[in-house]
Amino acid sequence: MGLEDKLPSGVLLSTVEGLAGYMRKSSVWPATFGLACCAIEMMALGSAPQHDISRFGMERFSASPRQADLMIVAGRVSQKMAPVLRQIYDQMTAPKWVIAMGACSSSGGMFNNYAIVQGVDHIVPVDIYLPGCPPRPEQLMDAIIKLHEQISDTKLGANREAVIKAVEEAAMKAKPTIQLGNIPQEGAFA
Repeated sequence: MGLEDKLPSGVLLSTVEGLAGYMRKSSVWPATFGLACCAIEMMALGSAPQHDISRFGMERFSASPRQADLMIVAGRVSQKMAPVLRQIYDQMTAPKWVIAMGACSSSGGMFNNYAIVQGVDHIVPVDIYLPGCPPRPEQLMDAIIKLHEQISDTKLGANREAVIKAVEEAAMKAKPTIQLGNIPQEGAFA
């Protein structure tokens, strides 16, 4: 016997954060950033009738970063492409989210050399890591659903921008993957 029982039918009670989260998760427009074979699977998600992403409000893949709020980095990122990726990320509207699609964008994949960035999280903050080589469209759909859960739980307020800035600074200060473990540096492939 709460307030809900005394209200007439058709009246909904919620919080501003709940409504904002619902509206944000229902209107995510992805920016396409396909760099390698994972991009084929990303295109399959957007164009195949069996993967209907328009029910999530995502039927419009944006070629303009100023009209997108989700970047799907699909494939390996070279050192020359890293500044371009960061520039596109900076041009996106806030709030913005990033999915690292595939092993190459998540950790450099099989390309452990000087030309490939060992994880896109050294360039932009990543919200969802999607494993696989290449991941199936169903896996990308699952990652988008998990991202929607994160978006709907996002808090509003004055401290939000400080949290985003701290996350981005931590991503930029992260050690390269090659420096983290016991990876032999010399003569490993001799």
